[in-house]
Amino acid sequence: MTDSAPDITPSPLHVSVPPHIRQSESVPSIMLSVILALVPALAASVVFFGGYALLLVAVCVAASAGSEALLCLLFRKPVTSGDLSAVLTGLLLGLTLPPRLPLWMAAAGSVFAIALVKIAFGGLGRNIVNPALAGRAFLMVSFPAAMSSWIPPAHGTLCGLQRGLDGISAATPLVYFKSAMASGIFNSLDFQDALPGLFFGNVGGSLGATSAAAICIGAVFLFYRGIIRFRTPFFFIATVFLLSWIFSGAGDIFSADSLIAALYQVLCGGMMLGAFFFAADPVTSPMSPFGRIIFGIGCGMITFIIRKFVGYPDGVCWAILLMNLTAPILDRYTRPRYFGQVKKHG
Repeated sequence: MTDSAPDITPSPLHVSVPPHIRQSESVPSIMLSVILALVPALAASVVFFGGYALLLVAVCVAASAGSEALLCLLFRKPVTSGDLSAVLTGLLLGLTLPPRLPLWMAAAGSVFAIALVKIAFGGLGRNIVNPALAGRAFLMVSFPAAMSSWIPPAHGTLCGLQRGLDGISAATPLVYFKSAMASGIFNSLDFQDALPGLFFGNVGGSLGATSAAAICIGAVFLFYRGIIRFRTPFFFIATVFLLSWIFSGAGDIFSADSLIAALYQVLCGGMMLGAFFFAADPVTSPMSPFGRIIFGIGCGMITFIIRKFVGYPDGVCWAILLMNLTAPILDRYTRPRYFGQVKKHG
């Protein structure tokens, strides 16, 4: 009896399309990470504005998830609410709203964001602008009075200053700054005292945009998880800071007045929330490293122009939406050269 020869037939080699990258992340896990990163901002909104803030956000989340599930069933497509993207859209939209916005308006904005901005373009990954910001823009155009109605937070002031400025009625920090500069009564010491309040959040404004500290805590978590990259947020914030420092009109650029004005512009409004959670959205921002830099600079420049020269006090929302439209162009012209690629001449 002889031993049989071993089978040496080679097994087939399976080669997939490059890039050959393997990771354990999934869409639900990424969305859950961003949701967890927004928990500090949501908690701060409840602390400063009460339980109605939580109810307002809950309505946005329910309307977003419910409208997506209903539309998927209507068009006979797989229900995608389980990937948590609709939940994140509702949460983000809720955090950009005034603390006392009527619940039905919040629901209308959520349905608009999902139905006309996300589902109409094919669902997750195919929308050309950020759905939550588009929902907020829809509400600002449709209900300008309700979207500009603010209340002072608990243990804080509406404007963020310890005392009001003569001749200026109650308003949010950005409106106060614009009015003070226009009337020539800007006092750097008054606005310097407001900086701690702007950082910790006991000032008037949108639910999730008042506390820069809470936003930064969430951003650190996203950086740690590798969900967002530093280029877009950094150049967004740096551009607003530099332009506000140089062209603030508060005095010489080497004076403390200009520096305080620049810090005030960075900390107030939706600057931090927009930079870390909207501008860095991987779906509606460029994929190339250089494209992200240009994208961030463009967001910063448009934000500064709107704040400086337009009657509307804040420009973060419009700046990001406009730059969302340029993302495909930026990706096309900032695409890195492939390894071994030779540029053709002639």
